[in-house]
This record gives sequence, structure tokens and C-alpha cells, in this order.
Amino acid sequence: MELHPVISALGRNKVGALLIALQMAVTLAILCNALYIVQQRLALIARPSGVDETNVFTLQNQWLGPPANQQGLLQADLAALRAIPGVTDVFQSNAVPLNDSAMTLGITLHPDNMKSLLIAATYLGDQNALRTLGARLVAGRDFTSSDVRDFNFDVLSTPPINGILITRALADKLAPGGNVLGRVASIFPFSLKAPIIGIIDRLQAPFVNAPDNQVGSFIENSIVLPYHVLNPNSFYIVRVRPGALAAAMRAAPGALASVSRARVVRDVRSLTEARRQIYRADRTIVTMLLIVCAILIAVTAFGIVGLTSYWVSQRRRQIGIRRALGATRLAIVRYFQTENLMISIAGILVGVGLAVGGNVWMVDSFATHRLPLDYLIVGIAAMLALGQLAVLWPALRAASVPPAVATRML
Repeated sequence: MELHPVISALGRNKVGALLIALQMAVTLAILCNALYIVQQRLALIARPSGVDETNVFTLQNQWLGPPANQQGLLQADLAALRAIPGVTDVFQSNAVPLNDSAMTLGITLHPDNMKSLLIAATYLGDQNALRTLGARLVAGRDFTSSDVRDFNFDVLSTPPINGILITRALADKLAPGGNVLGRVASIFPFSLKAPIIGIIDRLQAPFVNAPDNQVGSFIENSIVLPYHVLNPNSFYIVRVRPGALAAAMRAAPGALASVSRARVVRDVRSLTEARRQIYRADRTIVTMLLIVCAILIAVTAFGIVGLTSYWVSQRRRQIGIRRALGATRLAIVRYFQTENLMISIAGILVGVGLAVGGNVWMVDSFATHRLPLDYLIVGIAAMLALGQLAVLWPALRAASVPPAVATRML
């Protein structure tokens, strides 16, 4: 098909063609960046915690005033929770996964070089911690009862310990190849030194939106210190057999009340529910962006359909003449498809620039990642397909104009 008649027709309809091109440009720019953000959020939501979320629940214990024998009450609480039917293990900690709140400490193998200091989320736990969480040890050994000390969060009198556990991701950042087992780590601001005795496959930091630090993602940086928390406020983490979760969660407050009622027990929830709650904002963002994308695509498609239909109604005489001179239905359809393709290409060229420019602005303003080329390619293909599909119905209407009817218009 010769392009001259198409270009000539577009020259007589500059405003309409420009509107469609701009609409496609804006849609492409927003679509590429929005879908990339959606993909990032979905990957965030699906990120594994390293914990047996299906069979673990947590609860927060708040003592009403400092108890006289907190160590004795702690052991009684743990025994009462273990006695619940279906419970397989339990431990006490300062933090729980998927809770968006935790203590962070600095850790390094080179205390004389503070630039090597890494920030890590810190869990306090005993010899039952990893079994309760369902976390897997990939090297070294777990804590024993003799490793565990009592700790009241007094930074100036931190009890010395025999060793610590760290995640594999943190080990890889502390030393080449993660070769840290047996090496002494310095922990700040506690001024604590202890050998690394075990490496955990994965244990996510409680705060899922943890920022990136100087050596990669902070979310995988976790350490476990062998302490019992002697603090008015702490968490109990409980693991149950499959199918026993709901009953154990109902029984837990009563079991603790049988030990002492001088407390408030709150936030009894499964880690499955904790995951739903902590990622609620991310799911909302995903839903909103998908709705915006759908609306933009629909508006663009209807705009193409509406404007092309108007052009068809304005050109019925020309279409009739072409049909009378022997133009086939396919030729008429191809004419409008070609016309729309030229408009789409112009809009896509502008849209690519807007998409890249918008992404650069987001990278500078919100520390997001660069837009991959794949998203631009998919976006371009989607807009080309949208344009051709949207113009198809008006083009078929144009092709259905019979030559005899068009001739009577002369």
C-alpha cells in the first residue's frame, strides 16, 4: 500500500491524530513503570521469611509491673505453653518475624575497621529458637542450654556468650564465600565479642521494608543471640503440629493466665495472618496500579475506536468511491490499520522517552531500580497490539460500506 494517501489524510486530521498519539504515549509511559512497580511489589510479597509460617503463631506478653521472680515465671510460661495439645516447641524472644519492629545491632569481623560494620536485625532466643521457627541450620551447631544467658537489656552489663548464629546472606557479606564459621564477631553497641558457631539458611528481618545497606539488601541480615529476655515486654513464639494452630491459639492466653494473671496478653496471631497484615499496603498498591493500568488501556482503546469511527463517518464518500473503483474490503481495512499504525509508532516513540524519563525521576527521588528493557519491549508490543485491535471494528465498518450506497452520495 502506498503511504502517501495515508499521510495526506493524517495531515487533514492533525488534531485527532495528535490526540491519539499523545494518549498512547502517556499510556505507554505509565504502563511500563506501573507494571514494573507491580512486579517488584509482588516479588516483595512472595519473599520467603525462612520460617514455618503455616504452623507458627506469636503472642506478646506484657507484665503489669516488674515481677519478683521473672526467670521462674518465664520457665513456667514456657512449660504451660508446651503443655497445650498440639504444641511442639516454644521460645521467648524480643522480636518476631513479619512484625515490622526489631532491635538492630552492628556486626563486624574487623572491629578496628568500622567501615566494615554491617547492620543486622537481632533475635534473642534459646536452644529451642530454630526448631520453633522451623529455620534450617546449614553449617555449624545450634545453641545448647549451657549457651543461654539471662539478659535485661542493660547495654553496660551485657552477659558474655559462647557463640552466635547468623544468616547465610549476612555471612556472605562479612567474608568472601561466607567463610565465617568459628571466627569472632564484634557486636556494637554492646561491646560484645563471640564466635560465629552456626549459619542459618534464611531468617528474614522482622521489618519487611528494611532499606538497602551499603552491601546489599538488609532484609536478609539477621543474627540470633543466646539470651532469655528479662524484660517486662517480650514475645512468645509457638510452633504446633499441622492442623492444631487454631486450637492452640485459643488456648494460649488461658495457659499463661494459669501461671500468673499479672499480665496483659495481646496480638495472638499466626504468622500467616502476620504476613497478610504486614504486606497489606503493598497489595493495595498493586491493586491500585493494576486498576489504573486497566483504566488507561480502556480509555486509550475507546479513544481510538471513537476517533476512528468519526473519521469513517466523515470519509464514507471517499470509501464508497474507492469501493466503486474496485478496492476490496481487505484494502479498506488495511488502509485504516496502516493509518493507525503510523499514529501508534509516533506515540510510542514519545512514550518511550516519557517512560525512561519518568523512571529516571523515580530512581533519583525514591531510590527505585532502573526500568529493565524487557518492560519497554513488552509495553511497545502491547500498545501496538492495542492500537491495531482498537481500530479493527471501525475499519470493518468502513469496509462494509457498499459501493452502490456510496455512489448514490455523489
